[in-house]
Amino acid sequence: MEKVSEVLRPGHWSLLLVDEARRELVFEIAVGEGAERLKSMRLPIDEGIAGHVARSGEPVLLADARTDPRFATRFDEASGLVTGSVLAAPLLARGRVLGVVELVNPRGTRTFDAHDLRTLGALSDYAAIAIDNARAYERIRELTLRDDHTGLFNARHLWQQLASEEARSRRTGRPFSLVFLDLDRFKAVNDRHGHQAGSAVLREVGELLARQIRSIDVPVRYGGDEFVVLQPETDRAQARAAAERLRRAVNGAVFLRSRGLEVRVTASFGIATFPDDGRGAEELLHRADAAMYRVKETTRDGIAEAGVP
Repeated sequence: MEKVSEVLRPGHWSLLLVDEARRELVFEIAVGEGAERLKSMRLPIDEGIAGHVARSGEPVLLADARTDPRFATRFDEASGLVTGSVLAAPLLARGRVLGVVELVNPRGTRTFDAHDLRTLGALSDYAAIAIDNARAYERIRELTLRDDHTGLFNARHLWQQLASEEARSRRTGRPFSLVFLDLDRFKAVNDRHGHQAGSAVLREVGELLARQIRSIDVPVRYGGDEFVVLQPETDRAQARAAAERLRRAVNGAVFLRSRGLEVRVTASFGIATFPDDGRGAEELLHRADAAMYRVKETTRDGIAEAGVP
């Protein structure tokens, strides 16, 4: 993109990427007059010159965009820019439009021309390959960090995050906590309804946990019917309150209704807080697990804290 700016010398340029879930274009990069005001804006794939390029997969070259019926004025109004000549090209990879590069107002008195369009097309091809490769890498990386059944993070990711949180806690002096939970008598679900139903319950429990926690928390399927929630910036009292919310949510939920069943489960919880309950991440996880087992072996459907009888 720096090469695009260097070679074609636009007064303003943007890289917009397609948000496929919402069918919108998002400003990934915006450079030039009023660019900062554009970065929070989105546009539907049927709006404006960029929207037309994203929808059609064809480039657009205009000497004066304001005379074109596809031109959307709200972006000029937001940025304070007065759009003249426009050059826009799709980022195409494997038959899909990943985004749009849009150049506005070449420096000097000229307008963009067909030579500029060919140059932008060639550079956009390289950009599309780079973006597609980066996304493919992220998808593969994500698969290695996610649990197949629940969609939550897996134990490998937990250990990575624990190391990061421990380092941050030692640096800042701020605590973090772990909530360890194990479903009570889960074997009875498998015995009564079958292993497929049991896997579906685990998935629904994972979805429930993800809904109940903060965006900064890390929900993990640790293994079998065991789950862990890593809670950054969380002391013991806050972890206890969070564990109680999760306990009530699991206790009150009815699972497998989509299969015509009404399955209820409870869970045993253990919590541990760094640095009070462990000298390192491994010890902290062990102590949260041990606290959970104290509940498992006594009352079930309850919460125990590491270091508290």
